[in-house]
Amino acid sequence: MAGHSKWANIQHRKGKQDSKRGKIFTRLIKEITVAARMGGGDPGANPRLRLAVDKAYENNMPKDNVERAIKRGTGDLEGVNYEEIRYEGYGIAGAAVMVDCMTDNKTRTVADVRHAFSKYGGNLGTDGSVAFLFKHCGQMMFAPGTNEDTLMEAALDGGAEDVVANDDGSFEVITAPYELSKVKAALEKAGFKPEMAEVTMKPGSETELKGDDAAKMQRLLDALEAIDDVQDVYTTALMENQD
Repeated sequence: MAGHSKWANIQHRKGKQDSKRGKIFTRLIKEITVAARMGGGDPGANPRLRLAVDKAYENNMPKDNVERAIKRGTGDLEGVNYEEIRYEGYGIAGAAVMVDCMTDNKTRTVADVRHAFSKYGGNLGTDGSVAFLFKHCGQMMFAPGTNEDTLMEAALDGGAEDVVANDDGSFEVITAPYELSKVKAALEKAGFKPEMAEVTMKPGSETELKGDDAAKMQRLLDALEAIDDVQDVYTTALMENQD
């Protein structure tokens, strides 16, 4: 497993996210707006909004920006009406790809997503073609060397569904999607700070890619993530560490 380290993949993703701070703000504002529109503007009564607001503050978004986004969602301020769309397809070596978007123009978005798939060696599929390969859940990653027994006890006491030990020594704590904030708080109280914590679509199994295939798949994922209307990209591909 030397070349296929989950920990290395997580570090690579986190580094890319940190370098796109402005784009992260845009995506978080969209998520807050849609969450408030669908479930109301009170984070205490709207778990999806609570997660989005927590993530915004973790990324140092100013409070005024968060409050304006909530008000746009509830209709107290005028704003763009975003629609959620999911596209599914396949990348290199048949690895599954799922692309979650928020858009005010579906025609533009599907054209951009289809172009990225076709240009970089993938294929856009039909609704439901790969969604069954993923599980909607909360996921936290902990560094290699973390005490497994203590982490597991704290996680399960805090309401986690599972603790997974990876071959590279890292650990994943899995929660129900909207229990993530509660379990994360319990773990931090017990002295465990996750390197990454997010609600995600976790693949049930992974396709290991290396060499040219890994590089091609990364170009496809980068192209999809660069699209303005794209919120998140999920894949079953586990790429060889390119560093």
